[in-house]
Amino acid sequence: MKAPVAPTKGGPRTNREIRAREVQLIDQEGRNCGVVQTADALQMAEEAALDLVEIVPTADPPVCKILDYGKFRFLEQKKAAEARKKQKVVELKEIKLRPGIDDHDYETKMKAVRRFFEEGDKVKVTLRFRGREMAHQDIGYRLLERVRNETATIAKVEASPSMEGRQMIMVLAPK
Repeated sequence: MKAPVAPTKGGPRTNREIRAREVQLIDQEGRNCGVVQTADALQMAEEAALDLVEIVPTADPPVCKILDYGKFRFLEQKKAAEARKKQKVVELKEIKLRPGIDDHDYETKMKAVRRFFEEGDKVKVTLRFRGREMAHQDIGYRLLERVRNETATIAKVEASPSMEGRQMIMVLAPK
C-alpha cells in the first residue's frame, strides 16, 4: 500500500518546507546576501522573527526572501483582487432588425448599438427574414451595409454579413 500523497498548499514554500541545500538570500531590507546555506537562512529569519519565503523556486539556487509571510499573502491577495476588478469581460450583445424597419426604429436601435460599443461590448446584428422577404435578401444586405457604414468610426467588422437559415448575421467589435 502506498502512503497517501500529502496535499500541496497553494503559494510559495516557507521556512522548513524549502528543500534546497543552498538558497540565494535577500534579507528583510531587500539586500542581496548571496548564496547561503538554507539552515543559516532559516536561522537569520528566526532571529528577525520573520519567515523565509521561496520567491523564485525555479532559479538555481532558488531565491528566498526574509519577510512576514502573513503580510506577503495579504498583499498578494489584494493585488489579485485589484486585477480582477480592473478586468472587463467582453459580452456579445444582440440587436435584432427586420428588412422593412422604419427610420425612427432604426435610429433607436443604432443608439443602443453605440451605447454597447461605449461599454466595450461586441454587437451581433441579426436581420430576420419572414415569408416572402427571403426573396429580397439584397434589401437586408443593404441594411447591414448601412449599419456598417454608420459605425465605421467606432467599430470594426469581426464577421461580415452571412446567411444562417432565415437570418442574416453580422458581428461588430469596438475599435
